[in-house]
Amino acid sequence: MFKAPPLAAFRPRLMQDLRGYSGERLARDVGAGATVGIVALPLAMAFAIASGLKPEAGLWTAIIAGFVISALGGTSVQIGGPAGAFIVIVYGIVERYGVANLLIATTSAGVLLFLLGLFRLGTLVRYVPVSVVIGFTNGIAVLIGLSQLRDLMGLDITKMPADFFGQLHALALHLGSINLHALGLGVLCVVGLFIWPRLWAVDSQFRRQLDQIDTVSALRATSRLPAPVVALVSLSLLSWAMEFPVETIGTRFGGIPQTVPAFALPDFSWETVRLLVTPTLTIALLGAIESLLCARVADQLSETPKHDPNQELMAQGIANAIVPFFGGMPATGTIARTVTNIRAGATSPVAGIVHAATLAAVVLLAAPLAQHIPLAVLAGVLLFVAWNMGEWREFGRLKHFTNHYRLMLVSTFLATVIFDLTVAVELGLVMACVLFVRRQSEVFRADPQAAPAAGTLRYALYGSLFFGATAKIDPIVAAVESSAAPVHVELEASRLVSLDTTGLDALEQLHKAIHKRGGQLTMSGLNPQPRSLIERSGFAMRLQGWEAAEASQAPEAEAR
Repeated sequence: MFKAPPLAAFRPRLMQDLRGYSGERLARDVGAGATVGIVALPLAMAFAIASGLKPEAGLWTAIIAGFVISALGGTSVQIGGPAGAFIVIVYGIVERYGVANLLIATTSAGVLLFLLGLFRLGTLVRYVPVSVVIGFTNGIAVLIGLSQLRDLMGLDITKMPADFFGQLHALALHLGSINLHALGLGVLCVVGLFIWPRLWAVDSQFRRQLDQIDTVSALRATSRLPAPVVALVSLSLLSWAMEFPVETIGTRFGGIPQTVPAFALPDFSWETVRLLVTPTLTIALLGAIESLLCARVADQLSETPKHDPNQELMAQGIANAIVPFFGGMPATGTIARTVTNIRAGATSPVAGIVHAATLAAVVLLAAPLAQHIPLAVLAGVLLFVAWNMGEWREFGRLKHFTNHYRLMLVSTFLATVIFDLTVAVELGLVMACVLFVRRQSEVFRADPQAAPAAGTLRYALYGSLFFGATAKIDPIVAAVESSAAPVHVELEASRLVSLDTTGLDALEQLHKAIHKRGGQLTMSGLNPQPRSLIERSGFAMRLQGWEAAEASQAPEAEAR
């Protein structure tokens, strides 16, 4: 009788990490959480604005989803919130379906993510090939960078199209409206983000002499501050003091409310949910891939216990099901903020909770100051994020890999840029399956062996005999049909690792051709899976000497 696998237990990692929790660990987590909370501030606003939403949507997503993912997730140090990978997806959904339907799609994706974790399907995400992940990640990075050129250059474009070629056309048409003040701020931001972490990083005698000067030493100490925060504060002050004629958060959105967003139910109907199946699946798939990829990175960089993929997906699902009721956007694990959290000394999910509390305090106390932030500076931050997000070296390394790998990576990349992420992932997975079938079919062999007697053909089977490899049985059938005398065929199958129903049908066709000419087919050395299928199908009863072969294999099976 079929027995359904047990459901995943709901065990947040926070409960495990709080056992034996010490004051020293609390101090480290508070410091790390405050640091990553400050880092998340400009990113959350930038991600929301780039997605076609108001900045507070990104901030409160980082606060609410960040808290839920840390409190209920399956990792110790992962930070959740809005992610750059969602920008292209969310912008496209907002353009096509509207903000209200984005909220419904996000909630539906949250339910789907929770069910994936509940039914222990978190490990299935690992079956997505790395070439597909790199392809769509690089494609998303290109689209993010392209979408920020409008604000970076201060172009007079009322609404950016969602598609790649539409954006190129809009940018080309409005190049004459470039704002040099905005471009200058954006370029300064990008350059500063690259330089700031490397400030005085090279050890030298001259640098040690400079450190003896109190002013220089204090300035160098500030290089440890998060670069996006330094860029945001310094360039906003510069723009405000010089009264640059650039677009800011205040001029476009009217500032950020200094209150907690009200709980509101979107206009929900099953008919709407049916129309949003594709966006829902896209958000859920990308959220699952990004969160579990981030969790694996956290496992490699930290000394905390390995993550629980099913618990992590359940927490991601709960977070995405909740944030739309507060006007939020999709959330997932964020690699950059997670790495910052680890390097700042985080030891448990408490750091992620502190990160959410820090963001909430900043928003509630200092929200009016955000109206002076130039959009060109936020665009510079996102260009820097896009550059770090892409794995550009993989394009240079393609020459070291097979044509299969190159085809999957480049095709997924181009499909992401030209079409959308859903098409790209579907194409990548289909190509991965087709190329895997081809590769496995090449592995299977039916090698002729020395015949023990005249009128007998002997072959050794290697690999998997499945639907993609059955053509390699045809030469044996042709050899039988070309013989005028009865032919006996022996198949030595000790290296046949698996057999599917199409492969079984090929063996039955071989048996019919042999039997039609008065010959016999025998098989020996079968492994458990092929033997089980042959027995269950009834084909074993038609094979010559099956009972004797089974009796001879029984002692070997017991020994194994």
